[in-house]
Amino acid sequence: MSGTVVIAGALGLVGGAALRRYVAEGWKVIGLSRRTPGGNTGARFLALDLTDADACRAALSGLGATHLVYSALYEKPELRAGWLDEEQMRINHAMLANCVAALEGGPLRHVTLLQGTKAYGVHLGQMPVPGKEDAPRHIHPNFYWRQEDELRERQRGRDWHWTVLRPQAVIGFALGSAMNLLSAIGTYAAVSRHLGLPLAFPGRGDRITEVTDARLLAEAILWAGQSEAAGNRIFNVANGDVLTWRGLFPTVARVFGMQQGAPHPMPMPAVMADKEPVWREVVREHGLQEHTLRELVGDSWQFADFAFSRDDQVASLVSTVKIRQAGFGDCIDTEAMLEWWLRDLQRQRILPS
Repeated sequence: MSGTVVIAGALGLVGGAALRRYVAEGWKVIGLSRRTPGGNTGARFLALDLTDADACRAALSGLGATHLVYSALYEKPELRAGWLDEEQMRINHAMLANCVAALEGGPLRHVTLLQGTKAYGVHLGQMPVPGKEDAPRHIHPNFYWRQEDELRERQRGRDWHWTVLRPQAVIGFALGSAMNLLSAIGTYAAVSRHLGLPLAFPGRGDRITEVTDARLLAEAILWAGQSEAAGNRIFNVANGDVLTWRGLFPTVARVFGMQQGAPHPMPMPAVMADKEPVWREVVREHGLQEHTLRELVGDSWQFADFAFSRDDQVASLVSTVKIRQAGFGDCIDTEAMLEWWLRDLQRQRILPS
């Protein structure tokens, strides 16, 4: 099966990975983003403000889109506080509603919507282990519920279907993402090495968790849009193994040729706030692409803190039985995945080798 897929948030971690996967499969791909992509992506891009309903109708209604991958996201500058913010929820709901309303009058067949483990309250404290898709909704307010209800209501009596995917922390690359652990880890290691320091794990505790490779998630998105078993269902998606973040830092040290230091808990936003001049030295010394630290990491120092320092939690794990039983069984070793991504950024001269 192929068709025309619209990818909202096409320059983000998830959207970018989905875009590359659909292009590789020969689909007609239309990316939605406020920013302009660098280089040839193989897709057509539209600069679009998804909060503007009229603009969405004008830009999207005549595209003949058969599939929508919705990975656009509005985040507040204070990441964790924003997750319970009413305005953040309202804007994210409106963005999806505007996008779907503009597309559903055409040949739309499927909508894929991205959620995450905040559906299980992971940002509030110890979540149920494992998180299961069919559990009752957690009591906290969340734009996930508003977007999901929007899809359920619009789909009633129509021919198109939806799938909700819930990954754990997605590992991949995108400029300026608010939740990009790969860039945060890689630049932190490179700055530490440049300063002559060993690589110290900056977090607290050994919470057992898991992550989702952006490439694996893109495969799941492609599968969901074509599988009858995925219609109107919710699925967790993860790599298939478990980890502690401290346990992964020896892999980071090996990739950068560094000594492993003793763990030292520290607030990453504060520690890295003055490191832009150091990063400029790293870029100049190694002939890297001319990206600032802010462009590479965005607000992801906050997300790194959230990931690395939750010693009040034992584990954040989800069950992936449901998606495997439905027919999607891809998996990847997380340590090998992390090394691949870091070395790929080195090959692209985004990080120093």
